[in-house]
Amino acid sequence: MPDSGYPWPIETIRLDNGLRVVVSEDRTAPAVAVNLWYDVGSRHEPEGQTGFAHLFEHLMFEGSLNVAKTEHMKLIQGSGGSLNATTNPDRTNYFETVPAEHLELALWLEADRMGGLVPALTQETLDNQREVVKNERRQRYENVPYGDAWLRLLPLLYPPGHPYHHATIGSMADLNAAALETFQEFHRTYYAPNNAVLTVVGDVSAVEVFALVDKYFGAIPARSEIPPAPDGRTVPATGRPAVETVTADVPAPRVYVAHRTHPFGSPGYDVMTVLATVLGSGRGSRLYQRLADGERIAQPDLVGAYGVDLAHAPAPLIATATARPGVSAERLAAGLHAVIDELVTVPVTASELDRAKALLSTAWWRQMSTVDGRADTLGRYATQFGDPARAAERLPAWLAVTAEQIAEAAAEVLAADDRVTLTYHAEETS
Repeated sequence: MPDSGYPWPIETIRLDNGLRVVVSEDRTAPAVAVNLWYDVGSRHEPEGQTGFAHLFEHLMFEGSLNVAKTEHMKLIQGSGGSLNATTNPDRTNYFETVPAEHLELALWLEADRMGGLVPALTQETLDNQREVVKNERRQRYENVPYGDAWLRLLPLLYPPGHPYHHATIGSMADLNAAALETFQEFHRTYYAPNNAVLTVVGDVSAVEVFALVDKYFGAIPARSEIPPAPDGRTVPATGRPAVETVTADVPAPRVYVAHRTHPFGSPGYDVMTVLATVLGSGRGSRLYQRLADGERIAQPDLVGAYGVDLAHAPAPLIATATARPGVSAERLAAGLHAVIDELVTVPVTASELDRAKALLSTAWWRQMSTVDGRADTLGRYATQFGDPARAAERLPAWLAVTAEQIAEAAAEVLAADDRVTLTYHAEETS
């Protein structure tokens, strides 16, 4: 298995309407992945329109000009394929993996909802999907232990007005207040060919894909002006830690410690990715060794650290632990802080570094091992960095990180005076 590079061909074109098309041929199996990245996420949402990008993740499956409600899903699954969509602060993506002979169907479906959703969007559909989103908020954020942690962390990490200040689920008040025409205009603005990257990976030729894409997407008009997202690259340091304490119906105390670092794709974030792996990935990590196995104050399966791969502002590094019975949240928080602080003073060993790089290599090649994983990766790099081939930079960048760089990065961005600590206390039972 190679250590670096992207060992498959990549070919690209741009249609006259601005749609960027990426094709990577792989004849290993008769399957093809279609992945459409729209450059719209919660960071693009104007004031009063939070949650719109996520709502459209739902609405785009509810019918378009030539496709009946839920028919997109029925057609793909009936052809032996799978499909889904996701939204995050940076983008919305829609994707299908189908037998290669059904490529044309997948492309036609994606083109129809890009160019034909607004005429088919009704007040009934909008109202129905608003209720679906409300239920999702209750199920994922409000009615599960610690479910609102992300909703609480973002405002602590990013000030009001910052594009990452609010979560993709958005405000229910905003979703309820907006009229049908407001949603239609949001779609016209952002779900345009010149604001999207279409990636196709698998048992196809670039010539075949380019011809089909021109056939189905070529007549969709470009949007003349797409508003840029607010600039969030600079987040002023407050010079003081941010602390929030929550008493809730949770099974045990839990602590989240978060820091703003560097944007995904930058050299600084590559260092933080390796640092996070050393700090909190698996049983060999420092957090596990110290808090779960050593001091035995954290539950073994509920301790770790990870970066959130956001590309347009200092991305967060989050460490978390859940207390064992009888351990206070205060003791747990002190333990988390101590292990994080020691990244500056206790050098990362050669074995720690080798282990972290091995884990990251495995994760990278696991992503690259499937056509849908490669399609999503190429779409990301084309959208966020202008060149899908830059995906080949990521693994070599991780493998080049040194222990000295980790110590320097920890000293730079993990300072206690610019730290966020979110603590959950369990409600006392009578």
